[in-house]
Amino acid sequence: MVEDGKKAPDFKLPGDDGQTIQLAKLKGRPVVVYFYPKDDTSGCTAQAKDFSCLVDEFAAAGAEIIGISPDSTTSHKKFKSKHDLAVRLAADEEKAAAMAYGVWVEKSMYGRKYMGVERSTFLIDKAGRIARSWRKVKVPGHAGEVLAAVKALS
Repeated sequence: MVEDGKKAPDFKLPGDDGQTIQLAKLKGRPVVVYFYPKDDTSGCTAQAKDFSCLVDEFAAAGAEIIGISPDSTTSHKKFKSKHDLAVRLAADEEKAAAMAYGVWVEKSMYGRKYMGVERSTFLIDKAGRIARSWRKVKVPGHAGEVLAAVKALS
């Protein structure tokens, strides 16, 4: 499990744009990494739209936003196009990044237990350390709260 103040685990994942997204290559600027369970579901869509609406403000603060789920790049492309999303999406099909960040967890729905992504966000500072983390995220107002934390880093 990663902790605030510790070095953020690096990842190298395929992005929805065909480019590889590697955290280490983004060092020197704040990065918001948010993990979400599944493309095109109600909560995940609302979250991606909220971050997309604020993408210019995040960029003005020097921050990059990356959404990560176990979905494929093909799924990400369809999701992004369908909802006109402005955030970069990374495919973590092997769940390596989710496991490194401690967000691949046992969940329960209607008494059935299964493994899945716990909606979580990590603000990584210019030095590559976790400045702040949010776990078990509730979507309403979350993107604005993360933006305020990014601005407070400056």
